Amino acid sequence: MALPALTRELLRRLPKAELHCHLDGSVRPQTMIDLGLELEKPMPANDADALREYMIVDDAANLEDYLERFAVTLSVMQTEPALERIAYELAEDSARDGVRYIEVRYAPVLNVREGLSLEQAVEAPLRGLARAEADHGIKGRVIVTAIRNMSPSVSHELAELAVAYKHKGVVGFDLAGGEVGNPAKAHKKAFEHARSHDMACTCHAGEGDGAESVREAVHICGAHRIGHATRLIEDTSLTDYCNDRRIALEICLTSNVQTRVTDSYETHPFREYYDRGLNVVLNTDNRLMSGVTLTDEYLHAAQSLDFGFDELARVALNGFESCFLPYEERMRLVADAQRDISTLRVAAA
Repeated sequence: MALPALTRELLRRLPKAELHCHLDGSVRPQTMIDLGLELEKPMPANDADALREYMIVDDAANLEDYLERFAVTLSVMQTEPALERIAYELAEDSARDGVRYIEVRYAPVLNVREGLSLEQAVEAPLRGLARAEADHGIKGRVIVTAIRNMSPSVSHELAELAVAYKHKGVVGFDLAGGEVGNPAKAHKKAFEHARSHDMACTCHAGEGDGAESVREAVHICGAHRIGHATRLIEDTSLTDYCNDRRIALEICLTSNVQTRVTDSYETHPFREYYDRGLNVVLNTDNRLMSGVTLTDEYLHAAQSLDFGFDELARVALNGFESCFLPYEERMRLVADAQRDISTLRVAAA
C-alpha cells in the first residue's frame, strides 16, 4: 500500500502524546494580557499578536538567554484561577492539535511568590487538566519540576510534593534549568526520594551542557527519561546504554535550534537517534517561546530530517509507550493510537 503524503493536516490528525511541555512556556498571549490587566501585571505588549511575537525567542545565544522570557509568564501565574485557566487552555489547544495525552511540567516553587502554598500550586493545574479531559477527551497529568540553580533542599521538598500527589494526577519528578555550573548530582537525594517512593523521573540534560550531563542524569539521578539529550550523541557508549535500556529521549527540535545546541533542524541528531533505534519522542518544550505546536515539530522532522509517515507513526507510539501512566493505561492508549493510525493510513493513501 502506498504511504500517504505528509501534509500538516495529516500530521495534526496523527494521534500523539506530548511528554515534555512546560506550563509556564505554553500560555496563550491573550490570556497573558487578560491576567495582566486583572492582576495589574503589565505585559510587554497589549496586543495578542504583538505579544506572541515578542515571546518567541529568536535571539538567544544559549539556554540561559532562552529561559529569561519565563519571568513574563510567571508574573501572572501566582493565583489558583490563573493556574487552572492556563492548564485548561494548554490541554484544550493540545487536543485540537491531535494530542491524546499530555504531561505538563512546571516548578510549583515558582508559583508561590504571592502567597499560594505548594499544594495550591499543584491542585489548581490539576483541576484545569481534569476539566479539559471532561470537555475535550485529552488525558493530562503533571510532572513536578525542580530547578538546578536552587538549593538541593528545595528540590527535595519538591520531590516530597510530587510523591504526596502520586495517584492524584502527578506522575513524575523532573530537574530543569541552566546546566552549566549546576550539576544534577547536587540534587541526587531528591531523585532518590522520588524513586524510593516509586515515582517516575525525568531530567533535563544534554541541552545546555555536554554528554556528561546526561551521564549524571542516568547514572547518578536514575532518570527513566531524558529531556532533550541533544548532546548525548557525543558519548557513543552512553548512547548505546540508553538505547539498550530503552531510556526515552524527549526530543524538542525547535527549542534546540533556538538555544543553539544545534545549528539547524537538519543538523539535529534526532535522525541519527532514530536510525540507531533509540526510543525517541517529539515534543514542543514551550509552545509560546518556541512558537510551535506538536504538529509543527512532526512537520519539521518530515521536511528537514526526511521522516516518513511510518517513522513518525512509530515516534508517536513511542510517546504513548514511554509516558508515566500505569502500564495498563499506557497499553490502552497505544492500542487506540495503533487503530487510528491504521485508519488514517488507509484513508490518506
